[in-house]
Amino acid sequence: MLNRRHLLQPLPLLPLLAAAPWRPAHAAPDERLALHALNRLGYGPRPGDLAAWGAQPWEALVETQLAAAQPLPEALRQRLAERAPAPLTGRITAYREAERKRDAEGAENERRELARAAMLEAAEARLARALWSPNQLEERLVEFWFNHFNVFIGKGPVRVLVGDYEAQAIRPHVLGRFRDLLGATARHPAMLIYLDNAQSGAPRGGRGGLNENYARELMELHTLGVDGGYTQQDVTELARVLTGWSIEPQDGSFRFMARRHDEAAKTWLGQAVPGRGQAQGEWALDRLAEHPATAQRIAFKLAQHFVADAPEPALVQATAQAFLRSGGDLRATTRTLLLHPLARSEAVFGQQFRSPYRYVLALLRAADVPVVNDWQPVLQALRQLGQPLFGCVTPDGYRVTREAWLDPESLLRRAETATRLAQRVRPDPERLLTALGPALSPATRALVASEPAARQAALLLAAPDLQNA
Repeated sequence: MLNRRHLLQPLPLLPLLAAAPWRPAHAAPDERLALHALNRLGYGPRPGDLAAWGAQPWEALVETQLAAAQPLPEALRQRLAERAPAPLTGRITAYREAERKRDAEGAENERRELARAAMLEAAEARLARALWSPNQLEERLVEFWFNHFNVFIGKGPVRVLVGDYEAQAIRPHVLGRFRDLLGATARHPAMLIYLDNAQSGAPRGGRGGLNENYARELMELHTLGVDGGYTQQDVTELARVLTGWSIEPQDGSFRFMARRHDEAAKTWLGQAVPGRGQAQGEWALDRLAEHPATAQRIAFKLAQHFVADAPEPALVQATAQAFLRSGGDLRATTRTLLLHPLARSEAVFGQQFRSPYRYVLALLRAADVPVVNDWQPVLQALRQLGQPLFGCVTPDGYRVTREAWLDPESLLRRAETATRLAQRVRPDPERLLTALGPALSPATRALVASEPAARQAALLLAAPDLQNA
């Protein structure tokens, strides 16, 4: 049986984790490019993926992934159909009913159980697709855009809304138009509750009050960026524009409450705000979605997510121009990014340090884990590595850079996570070697070959080579 002491014996591996990323120069060019595609367009190779992806040129791989039309494996399709989430309205009604009971016997347990069931449904919908869907780019984009429009699962009724938020506000729009995505997040009850806009209204008769949280993050994080040319007065004015964007008390669905809307004249970003009621907010979202600063921010974040921590300005500029030319078409924007020569340059091969989320998924895919019933070990691993699923408290989402995740303690926890996975799944070392191909350096292969067979799978999964993508 492997344990912590046994794992730490071959620690010539561990110091390499913090070293410069290794580049698989020994591999054939098509195999190296296939590995790069699997790492950047998805979550790493499963057995057989290197050969399948290596048979196609980069352009064809990108176009296939952008189409997001490959059928799901039957086992995954059935699993998702069986675990379809409960209707949003019924779930939030039940949660609020439990909240109203407050100190009644069993009320807290009822809330906890509702939250637990909703979390597991949301987790399975996300993780199962990330592991087994052939449309890997779609899953990377769901991760990216959820993180961009982050909501925290620990805030009140968001506990039971986060799965619906991803399924209805994020997933349908990741290859659509940014304006539709922006509007869907703005109107979803998870966002309205998380950033407090559901309570924001024009004061009347000494009641109500303006809340600027959502207006501020809408400009600073979701669109223009902190240097996007707006002022504190613009934050206040946008918050006034968005008064009345709230939720239906009975079922939690979006509702514009005209009686809470501030109908007085407003000037925002140097323009008089036209229209009345909800139309004012829709007009503001239109302006934000088409703003050049938004294009620049989205382009930088996409390039950082898919290509490099510090992406080349030429790549960011080309992506921003595609965003603007296409009217915020995210498929066209993503295509420009991924087909740019800098996205597949050897200079970026193996240069991204995997976040805990991507690391755990890469291990599970390499080990070819089957459809599972219990997601708790995966969720626990993500918590222990510092990136609990749906668990970022702040609206800026999880950071993606090497600097954010690379430190000695986290490297040790990663090695322990890999060991536990090997103990639980017991993957065949030879199959792992084939699945990972050029991801493993000759030094790693030699070290693993010198160890007893019982330790080889754990050493392969804990190898420093798998930290980088």
